[in-house]
Amino acid sequence: MSSTQTSSSLSGLVATLVPVLLVSGAFLALFLVLRRTQHRFYAPRTFLSTLRPQERSPDLPSGLYNWIGSFNKIPDSYVLNHQSLDGFLLLRYLKIAVLITFVGCCITWPVLFPVNATGSAGQQQLDLLSFSNIDKNTQVNRYYAHTFVAWVYFGFIFYTVMRESIYYINLRQAYLLSPLYANRLSSRTVLFNSVPQAYLNEAKLRRMFGSMCKNLWIATDCKELDKLVEERDKVAFKLEAAETKLIKSANAARLKSMKKGGASHEEGHLGNAENVDGESGSLAARWVQPKDRPTHRLKFLIGKKVDTINWCRSELERIIPAVDALQATHKAGDAKYVGSVFVEYYTQSDAQAAFQTVAHHQPLQMSPRYIGINPDEVIWSNLRIKWYERIVRNIATISFVALLVIFWAIPVGVVGIISNINYLEQISFLTWLKKIPPVIMGVVTGLLPSVMLAILMALLPIILRLMAKLGGMPSLAYVELRTQNFYFSFQVIQVFLVTTLTSGASSAGYAIFQDPSSATGLLATSLPKASNFYISYFILQGLAISSGALLQIVGLILFRLLGKFLDSTPRKMYKRWSTLSVLGWGTVFPVYTNLTVIAITYSCIAPLMLGFATIGLFLIYLAYRYNLLFVYNSNVDTKGLVYPRALQQTTTGVYLAIVCMIGLFGIAKAIGPVVLMVIFLIFIALFHMSLNSALDPLLKTLPRSLEAEEESLLALEDGNASPDRAPINEKGTQYEKGSHQLSTQEPLSGTNSNSNNNGHADKQNLTSSPAPHKKPNLFAKWLRPDKYTDYHTLRRLVPTDFATIDYPPEIESHAYYNPSVASRTPLLWIPRDSMGISAQEVKHSSKAIPITDELAGFDEKGNLSFERDAVPPIYQEKIYY
Repeated sequence: MSSTQTSSSLSGLVATLVPVLLVSGAFLALFLVLRRTQHRFYAPRTFLSTLRPQERSPDLPSGLYNWIGSFNKIPDSYVLNHQSLDGFLLLRYLKIAVLITFVGCCITWPVLFPVNATGSAGQQQLDLLSFSNIDKNTQVNRYYAHTFVAWVYFGFIFYTVMRESIYYINLRQAYLLSPLYANRLSSRTVLFNSVPQAYLNEAKLRRMFGSMCKNLWIATDCKELDKLVEERDKVAFKLEAAETKLIKSANAARLKSMKKGGASHEEGHLGNAENVDGESGSLAARWVQPKDRPTHRLKFLIGKKVDTINWCRSELERIIPAVDALQATHKAGDAKYVGSVFVEYYTQSDAQAAFQTVAHHQPLQMSPRYIGINPDEVIWSNLRIKWYERIVRNIATISFVALLVIFWAIPVGVVGIISNINYLEQISFLTWLKKIPPVIMGVVTGLLPSVMLAILMALLPIILRLMAKLGGMPSLAYVELRTQNFYFSFQVIQVFLVTTLTSGASSAGYAIFQDPSSATGLLATSLPKASNFYISYFILQGLAISSGALLQIVGLILFRLLGKFLDSTPRKMYKRWSTLSVLGWGTVFPVYTNLTVIAITYSCIAPLMLGFATIGLFLIYLAYRYNLLFVYNSNVDTKGLVYPRALQQTTTGVYLAIVCMIGLFGIAKAIGPVVLMVIFLIFIALFHMSLNSALDPLLKTLPRSLEAEEESLLALEDGNASPDRAPINEKGTQYEKGSHQLSTQEPLSGTNSNSNNNGHADKQNLTSSPAPHKKPNLFAKWLRPDKYTDYHTLRRLVPTDFATIDYPPEIESHAYYNPSVASRTPLLWIPRDSMGISAQEVKHSSKAIPITDELAGFDEKGNLSFERDAVPPIYQEKIYY
């Protein structure tokens, strides 16, 4: 069936590519210029004092382009050793996505381009290279080419998923069994939810868990304490802000007086130094009138107006003792218990044994169990949830997300119609569309829908995280994992399926309106054309989004401009200076998983898309590589579990592609290709189920065999191994004592002395294990992951001395208390002045709360500042739980 419809696919591509190229070029140029001067924003991981030396990245040259060579020489494993496992695996996923799409080009283009281009269906421009250009009446045998190409390509994808799953399992085992992690408190602690009331007794629990149990923390009801601690901190920081405001006002008045020839700096300083011990506020009164002191109302608008400093001091004298007393009650175990218990074991092996054992004889009691939860990530309000409440919450939140998917289809569907609106111009009341110039129509059908869709999807993450939290997840890591599932469902259904169906339907809308019986045949021709929209989408993501991720113009504006207006205390200034941007794994992975799914789905229908997907995903990889090395930090650790989940979600593209091809073959009445694809679908589904059945247990637990193997390897590295304890390699022979070599990385060139020191530290910190095999070639390494990316190989990537895992008794004993129970009264931080006002305020406020004026003050212009190179008094060293 020929088609004489005019296609705007090429003009739409050009209309999208040109403005996006201009924007991304401008973004990249700005990034190259700004990174030379805005070091804090574009390379904070190279110098911030809040990061330990082993967490920092090597500094890059400051030229426009000379940093690129040094950047390329830094291996991706640097992220694993200095930032997080999740960050390293995000980069790996993007590389695997690039590999999948590139190999797809190599497989599909040589065969399907000529097959489609000579298909005699009369399509034009980009549609000429798609499935829709094959005449289903005379060229039906050409579909066999698509069938067998699909077999090869989809088989490669499933092999890649299997290979990467094996890689992740081995890397996870090496990471979790390394001394870096195995000795951490979280790796030795198991959380039991839904503990029956009868077992909320420490003596009974210790009898149950036996001598392996080291510490127990039974969660308590902290509602009252939470409110008190929140009130204490609110009043404390209100006092800090008021003290700072008073000192700033006095300093401004002093500077103004000096300009007019008033009291000199020295006179003011000497006089004030003698009166520090005077009445509270006496020094400030010289510069600030009583009516200008900080005040507030006790109730909004109608409350009594009080002096903020005096009121806060009196309130803190009342609240702090009440908080201390209530905290002591919780620590003594005299508070009301809720149904969750943290159990610390002496070793990781004991914790794993408890985690893998059924804890209670009744269903849903002392379940679910979790291991490796960081105290800083616990969602304490969810620990009180009972088993039946958890079921109800799960049903309610999942149902809400499902409804959200359904109703979100309406605005997303509109975007899909806009992407093919030129096909509707023959309908009587839409004939005015013909008057729109081709260039404008190209922008409307290409760029506009892509931008609209990106904005629309940006509204979802907050809602989905809230649903995951309300569903009863015990920690932020599990919230991210559930959010990943929710967000991927949204991405596939809304960004892909709904848009594809509405785009394809609108492109055939007028013909279907005239002859409804031709709907199936027209949709078979029109659905492949919907790929043109996603070509524009890949251009937008690959160019504009990647360059925008590098420039981060909004973040730069917020950091530089809003900070001047909002950071009114040294604490706020320090937090803005020292806090790094973080990634939400649950919403980052699904975006690029969905892009990969789209490319796979269209791989045999419109193979041209694979080329744009390869370029776009590679540019995104480069942007994230830079940011993970130099900008981003990680505050949630999923232990890499987002990676196998993303791999599993990637297979969605294979299933969608097979189903679409079966449907298109069926519409074309190509019986042979339909039968072959159905057989392949059954084979793939059975293979997938077998694969998951074999690998799933290894994703959640650690095997006992490797625990003994790790002990032997560590003893061998220390030179203490006896011959009968030497570890066994894959050939069944023992490693010889002393035969191993230190794993090294290529030194980084073009970096300063700090980078060289870091590189040296990397070599010393990597696991010094024997090389279990000779270096393989590329194909051997890819085809034999069980041999060349096994546990013994990957454990050499994991550093051994990244941090000292040693907890002071107080830290360990309080680790799994609710933060309100362990929360200390905050130390207030105010700026020091030359008039002695801060010294006087510290003297009087310290009677109610700890306060200091060290390392903060004013510059010669009277602007608030703090010493960035020094360790501030409010600094808290990170604890590696």
